[in-house]
Amino acid sequence: MPQQKPLILVSNDDGITAYGIRTLVHIMKELGDVVVVAPNSPQSGMGHAITIASPLRLYKTDIFDDIPAYECSGTPADCVKLAKHYVLKDRAPDLVVSGINHGSNTSISVLYSGTMSAAIEAAIEGIPAIGFSLCDFARDADFSHTHDHIKRIVTQVLTNGLKKGVALNVNFPAKSNEPLREIRVCRQADAKWQEVFDHRQDPHGRGYFWMAGNFVNYDTGKDTDEFALSENCTSVVPCQYDLTAYETIKNMQQWDFNQQVG
Repeated sequence: MPQQKPLILVSNDDGITAYGIRTLVHIMKELGDVVVVAPNSPQSGMGHAITIASPLRLYKTDIFDDIPAYECSGTPADCVKLAKHYVLKDRAPDLVVSGINHGSNTSISVLYSGTMSAAIEAAIEGIPAIGFSLCDFARDADFSHTHDHIKRIVTQVLTNGLKKGVALNVNFPAKSNEPLREIRVCRQADAKWQEVFDHRQDPHGRGYFWMAGNFVNYDTGKDTDEFALSENCTSVVPCQYDLTAYETIKNMQQWDFNQQVG
């Protein structure tokens, strides 16, 4: 009997109509059976938010022609939860892929990223997962140079699996005149957004704030995601949802919490 194709769930945070998810669906069709569950509107920067104070709505759509697809009113994490426990309740996916995000998700951005929240939610469920992002925020961004690297990374994950609780955060440089170089397994750079809050007034004279800022990289290491991207390489950072600082536990065991104060 022919071997069953892997079942691949595709989601994102830019919304089901984004060009990036259409690109990812097209590539995944070559590697397995595909089902799409994605937000019905942009959910960028939502982090790992879930919907608990309003109903979730899920509608089937033919946006991808022959690919089963559903648009969800919730967040990327909601989409993966609904897919796992409702849409695909009779067969667990072999892989969850999220993206391709319009914009970088390197360094600290992984904590804010809706793209990576979908992948991390899958990891929580024990499903291998990958979040893909392109360092280009344009709506008409060119994803064509990423196809080969996406196939290679997905094939390796399907072949080798991932440790439970781990998801891969993959970032691609924006398309340039030079082809992408190698795929590098990296660590997350010590970098952050330095916010600036612009205090403005609306037409009614009421004050509001508009958040802006610049990305600041404090890390001079050559083994980071930011450095890989600067070298026109694809960065792959293994991430986990366990945020425990284990080394600090050892240090804190020497503290005397029972000591009288004052």
